[in-house]
Order: sequence, then C-alpha cells, then structure tokens
Amino acid sequence: MDLPIPGVDLDDLDRLSTRASTVIERLRDRLYAPGTEKTLDLSFNVRTAADMVGRTEKAIRDAEADGRLPEPDKDPTTNRRTGYSLSQVNAMRGVFGTLPHRAADDPPCVLAVQNFKGGVGKSTVVTHLAQNLALKGYRVCVIDCDSQASTTAIFGLNPDVDVDETEDTLYPFFRHGGPPSLHYALRATYWPGIALIPANLGLYDAEYEFAARMAREQTLVLDRLREGIETIQDGFDVILLDPPPALGMISLSVLRAANALLIPAPPNNIDFGSTAHFLKMMGATLAEIGRHGGTRDYSFVKILATKMNDQKSAHVAIKRMMDTVFPSDMLTAILKDSAEIDNATANLSTVYELTGPQTRTETHKRCRVYLDAIGREVETLIRKTWPSHHAGLRKEGVL
Repeated sequence: MDLPIPGVDLDDLDRLSTRASTVIERLRDRLYAPGTEKTLDLSFNVRTAADMVGRTEKAIRDAEADGRLPEPDKDPTTNRRTGYSLSQVNAMRGVFGTLPHRAADDPPCVLAVQNFKGGVGKSTVVTHLAQNLALKGYRVCVIDCDSQASTTAIFGLNPDVDVDETEDTLYPFFRHGGPPSLHYALRATYWPGIALIPANLGLYDAEYEFAARMAREQTLVLDRLREGIETIQDGFDVILLDPPPALGMISLSVLRAANALLIPAPPNNIDFGSTAHFLKMMGATLAEIGRHGGTRDYSFVKILATKMNDQKSAHVAIKRMMDTVFPSDMLTAILKDSAEIDNATANLSTVYELTGPQTRTETHKRCRVYLDAIGREVETLIRKTWPSHHAGLRKEGVL
C-alpha cells in the first residue's frame, strides 16, 4: 500500500540540516563581517553626562579646567565638544565619587533570569538589564548558561567561530577536574563595565557530564557553578545568569548559584500556565536538593510580565489576574511587546545600542520607557540587599 506522502529518512534529514546551515551561514556572513568587531557608538553631551554623573555641567567643566579630568574631545571646525563615551562618563564618576558600586562587605547580587519555558524573553531581559546597569556605572558580569547562545551573539561573538566550548564556556569548569576558577572564561565586551562568559552549542554536553557526575557525587555537583561564581565575584556588583529553558542540570545549578530570581512571564494562557508549573517544580526540586546539599535562600523573587500587548483583551485580563494572585511578587514595570526590540534583536543588537535618527521615533521612546522602568525597579531591589546603600535609599525615600 502506497503511503499518502513519501517517508523521510536520515538522508533527507541531513539534507534539511545542510540547507538550514546554509541559511545560518548567510545570516552570519551579514551580521559578523570578517575582520570587524562590535563597537559601542553611544555618545553623551555634557548635559546628559552631568545627569549620569550626578553633578552639574559647571562641575564637569571646572574639573576639566583644573586637570582633574582630561580636556574633552572637540570638533576642530566648531571647537564644540563632540560628546563623551561611557568610559569617559565612568571616569567622571570616579573623580566625583559617584560610582554606585557595592561596598566590599556587601554581597554581590547573583540574579538569575529564570523560566523553564522558552520564548518568554529571558535573553532580552538579561541583555537589556545588563546594559541598563552598566550605563549607571555598575560592574556587571553576564554568564550565558544556554547552549543556544543568544546572549553571547548579542554581545558580538559568533558562538560557532569565536567561542571554543573546550576553553571559553562553562563546560570545562563543569567537567571533573576542571579549572579551579572561572577567570579563564571571562571576556571583556565592547560595553564598558560588562564582562561575559560566553556559550555555544557545545555547552549542551555539560548536561550529560552533570548526569554522570550526579550519579557518583550526589547533589554536591550542583553547587559547582555557585563555587565558580565565588571565585570571580569580587570584581562585580551584579552577576546575571541566563540559563537554558529547561529543567536540566545546568538550570538547577543556576537556581543553586543565584541569590535572587527574576521570572519573565508573558500574560497569555500557555506561558502563564508554564510559569505556574515552573514555580511549583522549582519549589519541589529545590526542597529535595536542599535536603541533601543545604537550602538556598533568595534576597528577592519577582515576576516580570513580558511581551505584554495592551490591545489584546486576553493579555489585559491575565495580567490583571497575575497582579491579583501575586500582589507583592510582580514587578510594577512591564516589558511590553515592541517592534523596536524585535528589530534590534534581528540585527543582534539591543535598544540601548541604537543611535541617530532611529532613537527619535515614538516607538523607540516608548520602548526605552519600559526598559528603563524595569532597570530602575530591579536596581532598587539590588541596592536593598547592600547595607552600604541603605542610607542613600532612605534619603531617596525608598526605605
């Protein structure tokens, strides 16, 4: 009897894979031009720089005049300032003592942006939150724990070319007898204040390594990532973890390593249902692991509504339900569905990196409002975990 459609064998699957690889290569040839590196083209005028530094324009000009700050770059034709880079703004913060770093005895914030459901906006939140914090002068480390490596790509690295899983990712650290510290994997990025531990597809093999080690070493192996973070944490204020969208060994390690959680959850039935299951599974799993390896507490756990569309009545209704069910657990800020984020991501970029005329559109301005609100709210939560910031928070009326 003839089949209504032809069957698909392994050769057919190989052909599909080859064609898909060709498409990916063409995209990467366009996005990763040979001999180029991603750069940050942001420039701030003296008024914006003064706002960022927390001093007046006159204070900046005086510091430049008396030599505490270098003379600003100027256009040779107009003799006007050409603007300040983020590195120069941070240098100003250093001179004026306004860098927002945690004190040495404050605990670093190890924040996991975690949900076992894919497509909820984890990498979008991680990359934009990292850049928002860096714009404010914080020292940020982003650890890409997801073998899909979306965060790595947005930070300018081609996961298949620029990253070696045997040397550059978490994979060597997870292996038995691996390096004693995570310093080997740290990379500076084109964003001042942001370091990256990248990922690529080879990191997926760590799941098998973990499974084998779990059989031999029980739950102690799940604390390996936490121990690695402790070897690098002195150089950072915030460490952001981008885990894979699955309940696997790496995701469990992330939950054990983090001291704070941010859970992105789009307000639709399927994604919200998955988030509810995630919370239930997370609680049960951590309780079981805690019985063997000690419990882990979190400074805060917050749910962030992502991909919100006010024009969809179902989104509005489910968001209202989320606020009712989780009255003190939801972030007030919302990440709304935005073409600006989609367009930036398509070019392996972020909204914070856009410059020129594209930043003057209403779409861009609205999107920046959403992203900045999330950044402010998360920043406040982080600062509440640092005793050295409590006096400042009280002065601001937050505590």
